[in-house]
Amino acid sequence: MSRTYAVAAVAAVVLATVLVGGFGLRISRTTSDFYVASRTVRPRLNAAAISGEYLSAASFLGIAGLVLVHGPDMLWYPVGYTAGYLVLLVFVAAPLRRSGAYTLPDFAEGRLESRQVRRLVSVFVVAAGWLYLVPQLQGAGLTLKILTGAPGWLGDVLVASVVVIAVAAGGMRSITFVQVFQYWLKLTALLVPAIFLVLAWRGDGSPRASFTEQLPVFRAEHPMYATYGLIVATFLGTMGLPHVVVRFYTSPNGRDARRTTVAVLALIGVFYLLPPVYGALGRLYAPELIHGGDADAAVLLLPGRVIGGLGGDLLGALIAGGAFAAFLSTASGLTMAVAGVITQDVLPSRGVRHFRLATVLAMCVPLASSLMVSRVPVADSVAMAFAVSASSFCPLLVLGIWWRRLTPPGAIAGLLLGGGSAFLAVTITVSGAVQPPGWPHALLAWPAVWSVPVGFLAMVLVSLATPGRIPPGTNAAMTRFHLPEALTSGRHR
Repeated sequence: MSRTYAVAAVAAVVLATVLVGGFGLRISRTTSDFYVASRTVRPRLNAAAISGEYLSAASFLGIAGLVLVHGPDMLWYPVGYTAGYLVLLVFVAAPLRRSGAYTLPDFAEGRLESRQVRRLVSVFVVAAGWLYLVPQLQGAGLTLKILTGAPGWLGDVLVASVVVIAVAAGGMRSITFVQVFQYWLKLTALLVPAIFLVLAWRGDGSPRASFTEQLPVFRAEHPMYATYGLIVATFLGTMGLPHVVVRFYTSPNGRDARRTTVAVLALIGVFYLLPPVYGALGRLYAPELIHGGDADAAVLLLPGRVIGGLGGDLLGALIAGGAFAAFLSTASGLTMAVAGVITQDVLPSRGVRHFRLATVLAMCVPLASSLMVSRVPVADSVAMAFAVSASSFCPLLVLGIWWRRLTPPGAIAGLLLGGGSAFLAVTITVSGAVQPPGWPHALLAWPAVWSVPVGFLAMVLVSLATPGRIPPGTNAAMTRFHLPEALTSGRHR
C-alpha cells in the first residue's frame, strides 16, 4: 500500500472530524447541549450516531482477524453485537429515556435514592469506559504503524488528541454529527473494497478458503464454554455500555428511543455482513497473518495483496480512512460518557469548563495504559469490556426498571460481586498471570457465564433480605419508566 495515499486518507478523516465537530460547537450553547444534545436528536440521526460509535476497532478490524485465525466459529461476535440491541430494545430503551437522567449514575440515584449506589456506579462506568478505550487506541497505533511505518505510539496519541479536541469543543451535540459522518464513512470504506475484492476473487477462479488450520488456543479446548461466554457477554453487555446508554438520553421521548433502536439494528446488521468476507479472503491471500500476531491487519492489507497497483492503493487508503473513523467515533463516545461522570461525580462543579477538564482526565488513563500494556486482539479486548458491563449494569438496569423490590444494599452487592468479579477476571487475563490453555484461563477470559448470574442473584437475594430499604419513591419511578410521556404530564423532562 502506498504510504502517501494512506497518510492522505488518515489526514482527511482527522481534518473532517475536526471540521464536523466544529460545526457542532457552533450550535452548542447550554449545559444540556453538552451532555445530551438538549434531548432533540431524532431517531434516524441518533441511530446513525449510535452505530458510528458502536462499530469500533473490534468491528472494523477485529472480527475479520478472528475469522482469519479461528474460522467461522468467530461469527458469534457479529451475531452477539447485533443481538444485544434486540435485548436493549425489549427491556431498556424506552424506560431508560423516560427516566430523564443524563448518565447511568443519574439513573441509579434517581431509581434507588442512594448516593452510595451512585458513587459505585460511577466507578464502574469509568472502569468500563477505560477498559473499552484501550483497544481503540492500540488499534489506531497498529493501523498507523502498518500503513506508514510510524512508531506504534503515534497512532494512540493522534486519536487521543483528536478525540479530546472534538469532545471538549462541543460535547454531545458536536460528536453526534461526527459519529453520523463516521458511520457512513466506515460502511463505505468496507463495502466498496469488498466488492472489488470479491470480483478479483472470482477472477481467480473462486478458490475455497480452508479453515482446517487453527491456532491451539483455549477456544479449541473449551469451545462450548467460550461460545456461551461470548453470547452472554455480547447479548447482555450492550445495554450497559456507557457510551451507548448515554445516547438514548438524547432522544426526545421513549417512543423515539425505541425507533432509534430498531434503526440501529438495521444499520449495524448491514455493516456486520462485511468483516467475515475479509476474514475468509485473508485465509487465501494473507495466510502468514495466522501465525504472525497481526491478524487484525488483514482488512488493511488485502487490497494490496489481491488487487495491487493504483487500484489497490486507493482502496487501501479508503479502508485506512475508515479504520481511523472507527477508532475516533468509538473513542469519542466513550470519552464523552466517562467525562460526563467525572464532571458530575468527581469535579466540584458541573459547568462546561469543568466538562472540558474532565474530557482530558477521561483520556489520560487509557492512553497511558495503551502505551504500557501489551496488545491483546481488539475483539477479545472489547469482549472483556462487554463482560464487565453485562455483569454490573445489566442486572442494575433490568431489575431497576422491572422489579419494584430492588434496594440500595442489593444493588451494591450485585455490582461488587458481579461486576467486581468480572473486572478482576479480565484484569488477570490481560496481565497474563494465567496463561492458556486450561480451564482457569477460560473461566477468567470469559467470565460472563458465571459473573452475570452472580450479579443478578446478589441483587435479588440481598434486596429480599432488606425489604425495609425499598426507596419511598419507587412507585413514582416505576410509573415514570413504563407510562407514555403524555400520561405523566412531562415530569420526566
